Amino acid sequence: MKTLLRIDSSSRIEGSHSRKLADYVEAKWRAFHPDGHVVYRDLVKHHIPHIPNNTIEGFYTPKEKITDLVLKATAISDELIAELKQADELLISSPLYNLNIPSNLKAYIDHVTRIGHTFGMNSDGSYFGLLNGKTAYLATVKGGKYAGTPMAAYDFQEPYLKAILHHMGITVKSIFSLEGTAQAGSMEQNLFQVHQQIDTIFNL
Repeated sequence: MKTLLRIDSSSRIEGSHSRKLADYVEAKWRAFHPDGHVVYRDLVKHHIPHIPNNTIEGFYTPKEKITDLVLKATAISDELIAELKQADELLISSPLYNLNIPSNLKAYIDHVTRIGHTFGMNSDGSYFGLLNGKTAYLATVKGGKYAGTPMAAYDFQEPYLKAILHHMGITVKSIFSLEGTAQAGSMEQNLFQVHQQIDTIFNL
């Protein structure tokens, strides 16, 4: 039985294009995996704090020096990483906020990107992922048009997500990118094309 971890980050609960796009992907995933299980992580309904200094210190505390205070400081990270490790696949939905991902999604990533747990380091200083075998689907949404335009250079959303997931050993299987949501004239056509892409991926 496959487990999908769905992570939503849009500040909008109602009327969110990224959440609706993730709904469509999830429905197709469920149809493709009828015995599958979906775990939800809504970063708006369940707030994750930005990573504090004592948590970072806890990440690098040797095992023999771990105290109750250290365990408390890393408790959120421990919970999120355990949830992430139990998932076979991820579905991350993200709107584009100020050229990048929402800050709540960045906070989540800061808690799960942890040496010795989701990535390691070789003796030469190079990194390697520890979550190999996991795949991710990205449902990204942008109000304007970026791909194939000069604005593409300002898109740090998708490149960052691909890079940080790769850093942890997670392979991005597909990116479902809906652009132009602020442009009513092209929104429906763009959405139709993205839905076609999703249908093709899940062979439905």
